[in-house]
Amino acid sequence: MTSKLNKNQLERFSRQIILKNIGTLGQKKIIQSKVLIIGMGGLGCPVAEFLTRAGVGSIGIVDSDNVDLSNIHRQSLYDINDLKKSKVIAAKKKLKKINSKTKVNCHKIRINKNNYNKIIKEYDYIVDGSDNFKTKFLINDFCKLSKKFLVTGAISKFDGHIFTFDFKKKNTPCIRSFFQEEKISDDILNCEYEGILGTVAGIIGTIQANEVLKKILNIGKNLNGYILILDLLNLSFRKVKLNKLKNV
Repeated sequence: MTSKLNKNQLERFSRQIILKNIGTLGQKKIIQSKVLIIGMGGLGCPVAEFLTRAGVGSIGIVDSDNVDLSNIHRQSLYDINDLKKSKVIAAKKKLKKINSKTKVNCHKIRINKNNYNKIIKEYDYIVDGSDNFKTKFLINDFCKLSKKFLVTGAISKFDGHIFTFDFKKKNTPCIRSFFQEEKISDDILNCEYEGILGTVAGIIGTIQANEVLKKILNIGKNLNGYILILDLLNLSFRKVKLNKLKNV
């Protein structure tokens, strides 16, 4: 990490660099980081946008869907001109306009047990913005096995949940310590059935991006071992400790 920031970088990221917890050394860490975002919906869009604006050097985006009219109220990287287009392609186009130096790798696929290893292993930090528990458990299990840093988000109605799992640390609980796979229904994550206020997605996604940046910089406290629960209708915020279950 010996190369100096150039004049353009110093100006672009000047408001971050002046923070005593970041400086030029911290900005270099951000530029050299690799982050994978799984799900380019209401959570993935603000995560990708703010990590790109912060200067993350390499971002992978994973989603098999195309843009639908019902997505636009909460999925902030898309507009009416993106209808029926691939989400990852449309998102990449917007992200490159924000910061052309960020490398954006598109994966127009649905993560499954046959392809997740090849994709996830290339990145240091993983963001789960998926909308089904089968995918969440799959991401969780691989990140635990490979000791990746994982930030998971979930949204429904006016509520949001955020988890961070630093699997390099011993005795770190995982999402299975909170949700039991055989007893959970995807309906609680399905905006089609449950509904979602667009701002809720933006808030939770932005916090996910914030947690990634803090980890890259190794500053502040993260949620490792806790879940942050936000009720944005009543402005109630709770941090609840997760207890690691045996055999999990």
